[in-house]
Amino acid sequence: MPDNEVLKVIKEQGFKAFFDYASIGIIMVNSRLEILLANQFAGKIFGYESSELLGERIDILIPGRFHTAHESHREKYLINPQNRPMGLGEDLFGKRKDGSEFPVEISLGPYKLNGDVYIISFISDITVRKSNEDSIVKLNEELERKVLARTEDLDDAIKKLQRQVKETEAARVELTKSLDKEKELNTLKSRFVSMASHEFRTPLSTITSSAYLLQKYVTTEDQPKREKHLERIFTSVNTLNDILEDFLSVGKIEEGKTAVKYLELNIVDILQGLINQISPILKKNQNIVYVHHGPELINTDPALLKHIVINLISNAIKFSNENSTIEIKSINTDESWFLHIQDQGIGISETDQRNLYERFFRGNNASHIQGTGLGLHIVAKYVQLMKGEIVCHSMVDKGSEFVVSFPNKIVH
Repeated sequence: MPDNEVLKVIKEQGFKAFFDYASIGIIMVNSRLEILLANQFAGKIFGYESSELLGERIDILIPGRFHTAHESHREKYLINPQNRPMGLGEDLFGKRKDGSEFPVEISLGPYKLNGDVYIISFISDITVRKSNEDSIVKLNEELERKVLARTEDLDDAIKKLQRQVKETEAARVELTKSLDKEKELNTLKSRFVSMASHEFRTPLSTITSSAYLLQKYVTTEDQPKREKHLERIFTSVNTLNDILEDFLSVGKIEEGKTAVKYLELNIVDILQGLINQISPILKKNQNIVYVHHGPELINTDPALLKHIVINLISNAIKFSNENSTIEIKSINTDESWFLHIQDQGIGISETDQRNLYERFFRGNNASHIQGTGLGLHIVAKYVQLMKGEIVCHSMVDKGSEFVVSFPNKIVH
Protein backbone atom coordinates (compact mmCIF):
# COMPACT_ATOMS: atom_id res chain seq x y z
CA MET A 1 0.00 0.00 0.00
CA PRO A 2 1.35 3.46 -0.85
CA ASP A 3 2.54 5.50 2.08
CA ASN A 4 -0.03 8.28 1.53
CA GLU A 5 -2.83 5.77 1.71
CA VAL A 6 -1.39 4.41 4.97
CA LEU A 7 -1.42 7.90 6.43
CA LYS A 8 -4.99 8.36 5.28
CA VAL A 9 -6.05 5.15 7.00
CA ILE A 10 -4.32 6.17 10.23
CA LYS A 11 -6.03 9.56 10.21
CA GLU A 12 -9.39 7.99 9.45
CA GLN A 13 -8.96 5.62 12.39
CA GLY A 14 -8.70 8.57 14.79
CA PHE A 15 -4.98 8.47 15.59
CA LYS A 16 -4.37 12.11 14.70
CA ALA A 17 -5.35 13.54 18.09
CA PHE A 18 -3.16 10.95 19.83
CA PHE A 19 -0.17 11.89 17.67
CA ASP A 20 -0.65 15.62 18.03
CA TYR A 21 -1.07 15.77 21.81
CA ALA A 22 1.08 12.90 23.07
CA SER A 23 3.77 13.93 25.59
CA ILE A 24 6.23 11.49 24.07
CA GLY A 25 7.95 11.57 20.70
CA ILE A 26 6.26 9.28 18.17
CA ILE A 27 7.77 8.48 14.77
CA MET A 28 6.55 5.93 12.25
CA VAL A 29 8.80 4.59 9.48
CA ASN A 30 8.30 2.16 6.65
CA SER A 31 10.46 -0.87 5.95
CA ARG A 32 12.96 1.39 4.17
CA LEU A 33 13.31 3.44 7.37
CA GLU A 34 11.72 6.49 5.78
CA ILE A 35 9.79 8.69 8.19
CA LEU A 36 6.09 8.73 7.36
CA LEU A 37 4.83 10.37 10.51
CA ALA A 38 6.34 12.40 13.34
CA ASN A 39 4.38 14.20 16.02
CA GLN A 40 5.13 17.67 17.32
CA PHE A 41 6.78 16.34 20.47
CA ALA A 42 9.21 14.25 18.37
CA GLY A 43 10.11 17.32 16.34
CA LYS A 44 10.65 19.32 19.52
CA ILE A 45 12.94 16.63 20.95
CA PHE A 46 15.17 16.62 17.87
CA GLY A 47 15.00 20.36 17.15
CA TYR A 48 12.90 20.09 13.98
CA GLU A 49 9.49 21.08 12.84
CA SER A 50 7.67 17.78 12.58
CA SER A 51 6.99 18.46 8.89
CA GLU A 52 10.74 18.68 8.24
CA LEU A 53 11.16 15.05 9.19
CA LEU A 54 8.62 13.60 6.80
CA GLY A 55 10.23 11.65 3.97
CA GLU A 56 13.66 11.68 5.60
CA ARG A 57 15.42 8.49 6.59
CA ILE A 58 15.47 7.80 10.28
CA ASP A 59 19.28 7.93 10.08
CA ILE A 60 19.24 11.73 10.35
CA LEU A 61 18.14 11.28 13.97
CA ILE A 62 20.89 8.74 14.78
CA PRO A 63 24.58 9.59 15.40
CA GLY A 64 26.74 8.44 12.49
CA ARG A 65 28.75 5.93 14.53
CA PHE A 66 25.56 3.88 15.12
CA HIS A 67 24.30 3.71 11.47
CA THR A 68 25.79 0.33 10.60
CA ALA A 69 24.60 -1.31 13.80
CA HIS A 70 21.14 0.25 13.41
CA GLU A 71 20.78 -1.20 9.89
CA SER A 72 21.60 -4.66 11.22
CA HIS A 73 19.11 -4.29 14.09
CA ARG A 74 16.40 -3.15 11.60
CA GLU A 75 16.82 -6.27 9.46
CA LYS A 76 16.60 -8.55 12.48
CA TYR A 77 13.58 -6.70 13.81
CA LEU A 78 11.65 -7.01 10.53
CA ILE A 79 12.19 -10.78 10.59
CA ASN A 80 10.35 -11.00 13.92
CA PRO A 81 8.61 -7.68 14.64
CA GLN A 82 7.14 -7.34 18.14
CA ASN A 83 6.59 -4.81 20.88
CA ARG A 84 9.80 -4.36 22.83
CA PRO A 85 12.18 -1.74 24.17
CA MET A 86 15.13 -0.92 21.95
CA GLY A 87 18.76 -1.43 22.89
CA LEU A 88 18.30 -3.51 26.01
CA GLY A 89 21.31 -3.06 28.31
CA GLU A 90 22.82 -0.37 26.07
CA ASP A 91 22.86 3.42 26.17
CA LEU A 92 20.98 4.90 23.17
CA PHE A 93 21.61 8.36 21.73
CA GLY A 94 19.70 10.63 19.36
CA LYS A 95 21.08 13.44 17.18
CA ARG A 96 19.46 16.84 17.08
CA LYS A 97 19.22 19.10 14.06
CA ASP A 98 22.22 21.08 15.35
CA GLY A 99 24.28 17.89 15.50
CA SER A 100 24.33 17.59 19.30
CA GLU A 101 23.70 14.22 20.86
CA PHE A 102 21.47 13.37 23.79
CA PRO A 103 20.42 10.17 25.59
CA VAL A 104 17.10 8.63 24.58
CA GLU A 105 14.88 5.75 25.55
CA ILE A 106 13.00 4.06 22.70
CA SER A 107 10.26 1.45 22.55
CA LEU A 108 9.34 -0.20 19.26
CA GLY A 109 5.99 -1.48 18.07
CA PRO A 110 5.06 -3.00 14.67
CA TYR A 111 2.02 -1.81 12.74
CA LYS A 112 0.81 -4.17 10.01
CA LEU A 113 -1.47 -3.12 7.19
CA ASN A 114 -2.28 -5.21 4.10
CA GLY A 115 0.86 -7.33 4.55
CA ASP A 116 3.24 -4.40 4.98
CA VAL A 117 5.06 -3.77 8.26
CA TYR A 118 5.56 -0.29 9.65
CA ILE A 119 7.57 0.50 12.75
CA ILE A 120 6.33 2.96 15.34
CA SER A 121 8.95 4.34 17.69
CA PHE A 122 8.10 5.92 21.04
CA ILE A 123 10.98 8.21 21.97
CA SER A 124 11.78 9.89 25.31
CA ASP A 125 14.51 12.43 25.95
CA ILE A 126 16.12 11.14 29.16
CA THR A 127 18.78 13.84 29.43
CA VAL A 128 17.50 15.04 32.81
CA ARG A 129 17.09 11.51 34.11
CA LYS A 130 20.57 10.54 32.90
CA SER A 131 21.99 13.65 34.48
CA ASN A 132 20.28 12.75 37.74
CA GLU A 133 21.51 9.17 37.45
CA ASP A 134 25.05 10.38 36.77
CA SER A 135 24.77 12.69 39.75
CA ILE A 136 23.59 9.78 41.88
CA VAL A 137 26.46 7.62 40.58
CA LYS A 138 28.95 10.38 41.32
CA LEU A 139 27.34 10.92 44.71
CA ASN A 140 27.56 7.20 45.44
CA GLU A 141 31.17 7.11 44.28
CA GLU A 142 31.96 10.12 46.46
CA LEU A 143 30.10 8.49 49.33
CA GLU A 144 32.05 5.26 48.78
CA ARG A 145 35.31 7.23 48.74
CA LYS A 146 34.34 8.98 51.94
CA VAL A 147 33.23 5.71 53.54
CA LEU A 148 36.49 4.10 52.40
CA ALA A 149 38.48 7.03 53.74
CA ARG A 150 36.56 6.90 57.01
CA THR A 151 37.06 3.14 57.10
CA GLU A 152 40.79 3.59 56.54
CA ASP A 153 40.85 6.28 59.22
CA LEU A 154 38.95 3.94 61.51
CA ASP A 155 41.35 1.08 60.68
CA ASP A 156 44.28 3.36 61.42
CA ALA A 157 42.65 4.43 64.68
CA ILE A 158 41.98 0.80 65.62
CA LYS A 159 45.56 -0.18 64.78
CA LYS A 160 46.86 2.79 66.75
CA LEU A 161 44.63 1.80 69.66
CA GLN A 162 45.83 -1.80 69.39
CA ARG A 163 49.45 -0.59 69.43
CA GLN A 164 48.69 1.55 72.46
CA VAL A 165 47.01 -1.41 74.17
CA LYS A 166 50.03 -3.61 73.39
CA GLU A 167 52.43 -0.93 74.58
CA THR A 168 50.38 -0.44 77.74
CA GLU A 169 50.26 -4.19 78.32
CA ALA A 170 54.00 -4.47 77.66
CA ALA A 171 54.62 -1.63 80.10
CA ARG A 172 52.36 -3.32 82.64
CA VAL A 173 54.17 -6.63 82.19
CA GLU A 174 57.53 -4.87 82.44
CA LEU A 175 56.39 -3.04 85.57
CA THR A 176 55.14 -6.30 87.05
CA LYS A 177 58.47 -7.93 86.24
CA SER A 178 60.30 -5.01 87.82
CA LEU A 179 58.15 -5.25 90.94
CA ASP A 180 58.61 -9.01 91.05
CA LYS A 181 62.35 -8.54 90.54
CA GLU A 182 62.43 -5.98 93.33
CA LYS A 183 60.53 -8.34 95.63
CA GLU A 184 62.91 -11.14 94.67
CA LEU A 185 65.91 -8.93 95.35
CA ASN A 186 64.51 -7.93 98.73
CA THR A 187 63.95 -11.60 99.53
CA LEU A 188 67.47 -12.45 98.39
CA LYS A 189 68.90 -9.62 100.47
CA SER A 190 67.09 -10.97 103.51
CA ARG A 191 68.36 -14.47 102.76
CA PHE A 192 71.86 -13.17 102.21
CA VAL A 193 71.90 -11.27 105.50
CA SER A 194 70.56 -14.32 107.33
CA MET A 195 72.98 -16.71 105.60
CA ALA A 196 75.99 -14.39 105.92
CA SER A 197 75.42 -13.77 109.61
CA HIS A 198 75.21 -17.53 110.13
CA GLU A 199 78.02 -18.66 107.83
CA PHE A 200 80.46 -15.91 108.77
CA ARG A 201 79.88 -16.29 112.50
CA THR A 202 81.60 -19.67 112.89
CA PRO A 203 84.88 -18.96 111.04
CA LEU A 204 85.11 -15.45 112.48
CA SER A 205 84.57 -16.81 115.99
CA THR A 206 87.23 -19.44 115.34
CA ILE A 207 89.69 -16.82 114.09
CA THR A 208 88.98 -14.55 117.08
CA SER A 209 89.33 -17.28 119.70
CA SER A 210 92.44 -18.79 118.10
CA ALA A 211 94.08 -15.37 117.78
CA TYR A 212 93.32 -14.68 121.44
CA LEU A 213 94.83 -18.02 122.51
CA LEU A 214 97.93 -17.46 120.36
CA GLN A 215 98.69 -14.47 122.55
CA LYS A 216 98.73 -16.80 125.56
CA TYR A 217 101.16 -19.36 124.06
CA VAL A 218 104.55 -17.70 124.27
CA THR A 219 106.91 -20.49 125.34
CA THR A 220 108.67 -23.04 123.17
CA GLU A 221 106.62 -25.80 124.77
CA ASP A 222 103.46 -24.11 123.45
CA GLN A 223 104.56 -24.42 119.76
CA PRO A 224 102.26 -27.41 118.98
CA LYS A 225 99.31 -25.46 120.38
CA ARG A 226 100.26 -22.40 118.34
CA GLU A 227 100.43 -24.49 115.15
CA LYS A 228 97.02 -26.00 115.91
CA HIS A 229 95.38 -22.60 116.25
CA LEU A 230 97.20 -21.21 113.20
CA GLU A 231 95.79 -24.12 111.18
CA ARG A 232 92.31 -23.30 112.49
CA ILE A 233 92.77 -19.68 111.43
CA PHE A 234 93.95 -20.68 107.93
CA THR A 235 91.00 -23.07 107.56
CA SER A 236 88.51 -20.40 108.66
CA VAL A 237 90.04 -17.85 106.28
CA ASN A 238 89.74 -20.37 103.42
CA THR A 239 86.10 -20.95 104.37
CA LEU A 240 85.40 -17.22 104.24
CA ASN A 241 87.21 -17.01 100.91
CA ASP A 242 85.06 -19.84 99.49
CA ILE A 243 81.89 -18.05 100.60
CA LEU A 244 83.00 -14.80 98.95
CA GLU A 245 83.98 -16.69 95.77
CA ASP A 246 80.45 -18.11 95.60
CA PHE A 247 78.96 -14.62 95.87
CA LEU A 248 81.27 -13.33 93.13
CA SER A 249 80.44 -16.27 90.86
CA VAL A 250 76.68 -15.68 91.22
CA GLY A 251 77.17 -11.98 90.46
CA LYS A 252 79.15 -12.69 87.28
CA ILE A 253 76.59 -15.25 86.09
CA GLU A 254 73.64 -12.89 86.57
CA GLU A 255 75.49 -10.03 84.85
CA GLY A 256 76.32 -12.28 81.88
CA LYS A 257 80.04 -11.89 82.44
CA THR A 258 80.84 -15.61 82.59
CA ALA A 259 82.25 -16.74 79.22
CA VAL A 260 82.84 -20.35 78.16
CA LYS A 261 86.31 -21.06 76.74
CA TYR A 262 86.66 -24.57 75.32
CA LEU A 263 89.92 -26.50 75.23
CA GLU A 264 90.74 -30.08 74.27
CA LEU A 265 91.82 -31.78 77.51
CA ASN A 266 92.32 -35.21 79.07
CA ILE A 267 89.32 -35.85 81.34
CA VAL A 268 91.16 -38.50 83.38
CA ASP A 269 94.03 -36.13 84.15
CA ILE A 270 91.61 -33.34 85.10
CA LEU A 271 89.47 -35.44 87.44
CA GLN A 272 92.41 -37.23 89.03
CA GLY A 273 94.07 -33.87 89.71
CA LEU A 274 90.91 -32.44 91.28
CA ILE A 275 90.45 -35.56 93.43
CA ASN A 276 94.03 -35.21 94.72
CA GLN A 277 93.38 -31.51 95.39
CA ILE A 278 90.28 -32.15 97.49
CA SER A 279 91.45 -35.29 99.30
CA PRO A 280 92.81 -33.37 102.35
CA ILE A 281 89.23 -32.52 103.43
CA LEU A 282 88.10 -36.19 103.45
CA LYS A 283 86.67 -37.31 106.76
CA LYS A 284 88.11 -40.21 108.75
CA ASN A 285 88.21 -43.38 106.63
CA GLN A 286 86.37 -41.72 103.72
CA ASN A 287 87.73 -42.68 100.31
CA ILE A 288 87.14 -41.80 96.66
CA VAL A 289 86.97 -44.41 93.90
CA TYR A 290 87.32 -43.16 90.32
CA VAL A 291 86.92 -45.05 87.01
CA HIS A 292 86.72 -43.91 83.38
CA HIS A 293 85.24 -45.50 80.24
CA GLY A 294 85.86 -44.44 76.65
CA PRO A 295 88.27 -41.99 74.97
CA GLU A 296 90.01 -39.63 77.38
CA LEU A 297 90.09 -36.43 75.27
CA ILE A 298 87.14 -34.03 75.61
CA ASN A 299 86.35 -30.41 74.76
CA THR A 300 85.52 -28.42 77.89
CA ASP A 301 86.09 -25.22 79.82
CA PRO A 302 88.63 -26.23 82.50
CA ALA A 303 87.77 -23.38 84.90
CA LEU A 304 84.02 -24.02 84.88
CA LEU A 305 84.48 -27.80 84.98
CA LYS A 306 86.80 -27.45 87.99
CA HIS A 307 84.16 -25.49 89.90
CA ILE A 308 81.48 -28.07 89.02
CA VAL A 309 83.58 -31.07 90.06
CA ILE A 310 85.02 -29.50 93.25
CA ASN A 311 81.54 -28.43 94.37
CA LEU A 312 79.92 -31.81 93.75
CA ILE A 313 82.76 -33.78 95.40
CA SER A 314 82.96 -31.43 98.40
CA ASN A 315 79.18 -31.79 98.87
CA ALA A 316 79.54 -35.57 98.73
CA ILE A 317 82.23 -35.38 101.44
CA LYS A 318 80.34 -32.82 103.53
CA PHE A 319 77.00 -34.67 103.57
CA SER A 320 78.46 -38.18 104.08
CA ASN A 321 79.64 -39.77 107.30
CA GLU A 322 83.04 -41.18 108.17
CA ASN A 323 83.91 -44.65 106.80
CA SER A 324 81.98 -43.99 103.56
CA THR A 325 82.91 -44.25 99.89
CA ILE A 326 82.41 -41.66 97.15
CA GLU A 327 82.24 -43.15 93.65
CA ILE A 328 83.19 -41.04 90.64
CA LYS A 329 82.75 -42.28 87.08
CA SER A 330 83.35 -40.55 83.75
CA ILE A 331 82.07 -41.94 80.44
CA ASN A 332 82.97 -40.57 77.00
CA THR A 333 80.93 -41.49 73.89
CA ASP A 334 80.77 -40.14 70.35
CA GLU A 335 77.88 -37.78 71.10
CA SER A 336 78.31 -36.88 74.79
CA TRP A 337 80.41 -37.37 77.86
CA PHE A 338 79.06 -37.99 81.38
CA LEU A 339 80.20 -37.45 84.96
CA HIS A 340 78.66 -39.49 87.80
CA ILE A 341 79.35 -38.58 91.46
CA GLN A 342 77.66 -40.85 94.00
CA ASP A 343 77.84 -40.73 97.80
CA GLN A 344 76.43 -42.65 100.77
CA GLY A 345 75.29 -39.55 102.65
CA ILE A 346 72.12 -38.15 104.18
CA GLY A 347 70.27 -37.92 100.84
CA ILE A 348 67.74 -35.37 99.62
CA SER A 349 63.95 -35.62 99.92
CA GLU A 350 61.75 -35.45 96.80
CA THR A 351 60.30 -32.15 98.04
CA ASP A 352 63.74 -30.58 98.45
CA GLN A 353 64.88 -31.87 95.05
CA ARG A 354 62.34 -29.55 93.37
CA ASN A 355 64.22 -26.49 94.67
CA LEU A 356 67.71 -27.96 94.67
CA TYR A 357 69.25 -25.42 92.28
CA GLU A 358 67.61 -22.28 93.70
CA ARG A 359 69.80 -19.58 95.26
CA PHE A 360 70.34 -19.94 99.02
CA PHE A 361 68.30 -23.16 99.15
CA ARG A 362 69.20 -25.59 101.95
CA GLY A 363 67.58 -28.98 102.42
CA ASN A 364 65.55 -29.57 105.58
CA ASN A 365 67.98 -32.26 106.73
CA ALA A 366 71.07 -30.12 105.97
CA SER A 367 70.42 -27.00 108.03
CA HIS A 368 72.92 -28.09 110.69
CA ILE A 369 75.73 -28.47 108.12
CA GLN A 370 77.74 -25.42 107.06
CA GLY A 371 76.99 -24.08 103.55
CA THR A 372 75.80 -21.01 101.64
CA GLY A 373 73.09 -22.63 99.54
CA LEU A 374 74.78 -21.23 96.43
CA GLY A 375 76.97 -24.14 95.36
CA LEU A 376 74.44 -26.20 93.38
CA HIS A 377 72.89 -23.03 91.97
CA ILE A 378 76.29 -22.08 90.51
CA VAL A 379 76.90 -25.66 89.31
CA ALA A 380 73.56 -25.71 87.46
CA LYS A 381 74.27 -22.33 85.83
CA TYR A 382 77.75 -23.43 84.68
CA VAL A 383 76.33 -26.67 83.29
CA GLN A 384 73.71 -24.66 81.41
CA LEU A 385 76.36 -22.31 79.99
CA MET A 386 78.24 -25.36 78.68
CA LYS A 387 75.05 -26.67 76.98
CA GLY A 388 74.88 -29.57 79.42
CA GLU A 389 72.34 -31.11 81.79
CA ILE A 390 72.42 -32.06 85.46
CA VAL A 391 70.21 -34.69 87.11
CA CYS A 392 69.95 -35.75 90.75
CA HIS A 393 68.93 -39.21 91.99
CA SER A 394 68.56 -39.34 95.75
CA MET A 395 66.76 -40.93 98.70
CA VAL A 396 66.87 -39.77 102.30
CA ASP A 397 69.50 -41.70 104.31
CA LYS A 398 70.47 -43.66 101.16
CA GLY A 399 72.80 -41.17 99.52
CA SER A 400 72.73 -39.11 96.32
CA GLU A 401 74.01 -39.40 92.78
CA PHE A 402 74.54 -36.39 90.52
CA VAL A 403 74.85 -37.07 86.79
CA VAL A 404 76.20 -34.29 84.58
CA SER A 405 76.26 -34.65 80.78
CA PHE A 406 77.83 -32.46 78.09
CA PRO A 407 77.72 -32.63 74.29
CA ASN A 408 80.93 -33.63 72.53
CA LYS A 409 80.02 -31.52 69.51
CA ILE A 410 80.45 -27.94 70.70
CA VAL A 411 77.70 -25.50 69.69
CA HIS A 412 79.08 -21.96 69.95
